[in-house]
Amino acid sequence: MEDLLFHPRFVHFPIALLSTYVLLEITGVVFKKEFFSKAAHLILFLGALGALAAVLTGNMAEEAAEKLFDEKDIIIPFGAIHDHENWATITIWYFAGVLVLRTILVLKKSYKGIFQYIFIVFAIVGMYFVYQTADHGAKLVYGLKEKGGVGTELKESLTEE
Repeated sequence: MEDLLFHPRFVHFPIALLSTYVLLEITGVVFKKEFFSKAAHLILFLGALGALAAVLTGNMAEEAAEKLFDEKDIIIPFGAIHDHENWATITIWYFAGVLVLRTILVLKKSYKGIFQYIFIVFAIVGMYFVYQTADHGAKLVYGLKEKGGVGTELKESLTEE
């Protein structure tokens, strides 16, 4: 059961960090301040690490859910879990790619001009992936059952015993 609790503790960090990354990326270009651009790069790195932690703890939660399904005959919506997992995988790989490209450009001292505008587009597209991942996760917790979702149903089922 404890493995189910790690994931909710981690998921909000990448959401907050990657959202902040987008704002800093835009702010750096609009105000032409290198500080914001450097901060955006750092926050992108931290957001990607946070997303990795969220994915890993999500995998732990899925394994714990499978055990509950086997041991306690609790109905688990594996289709919805896999949809959420697919969006999370797309999101982590996307931002990892953005981070690698941005780092290469920074190291080559080429991160300026048109590349800055391209990365604003990359950041906004990435937020779509973050939104989809979060939306599918929220539906798992709050929206699948009349009771309020699988997250609340699991908690009720486990506390009744």
